[in-house]
Amino acid sequence: MGISGELHRIGLPLLEAQLIHPTVAGIGRGDLPDEVFRRWLEQDYLFLLDYVRVFSRLAWQAPDEHLGDLVDLAHSTFHDELRLHRSLSAEFGADLAGAEKRAACTAYTAFLLDAAADYASGLAALYPCMWGYSMLGRRLAANPPDEPRYRAWVETYADPGFAALAERIAVMIDEAAPDPGRAADLFTRGMAHELAFWDV
Repeated sequence: MGISGELHRIGLPLLEAQLIHPTVAGIGRGDLPDEVFRRWLEQDYLFLLDYVRVFSRLAWQAPDEHLGDLVDLAHSTFHDELRLHRSLSAEFGADLAGAEKRAACTAYTAFLLDAAADYASGLAALYPCMWGYSMLGRRLAANPPDEPRYRAWVETYADPGFAALAERIAVMIDEAAPDPGRAADLFTRGMAHELAFWDV
């Protein structure tokens, strides 16, 4: 088992905690109150702007064989994922331009940007977001909500193309070979930030 395989083993019970979180469960049922998802959209929009910066900081350090992947991830996050947020913001009345980071968003982005100072460690730290959302999307897509806005969100993260991006990060982690203990610690802390982020 490579380092990424060990991270998956560690992450599965932590993923279950996200699946039963009231915000995630409400998305899955399609009955999450609009104001809750609106607050989440605003915070996640701000998070993703810094997530692009994390990819960019790592790209500056990356070996040649990883550089294109990180540039592509930064591009797809900035253009595709943020486009989804802008589209949904109109439907939920989110104020993306006027939003300000709350504590969970500030803590998570600070953690990621700090971890990205070291290439291999930074990959392990950012992996919970990529892997976690891919897994959440696939789990929720097994019984998708009827509500079309939430269904569109689920389908975005259940898309095989998104899963392929997460799988590529797993390969890059194994190739970068971070210290296993350090990788596990950062991954676990990242998963804790993911869970806290749903508390909107």
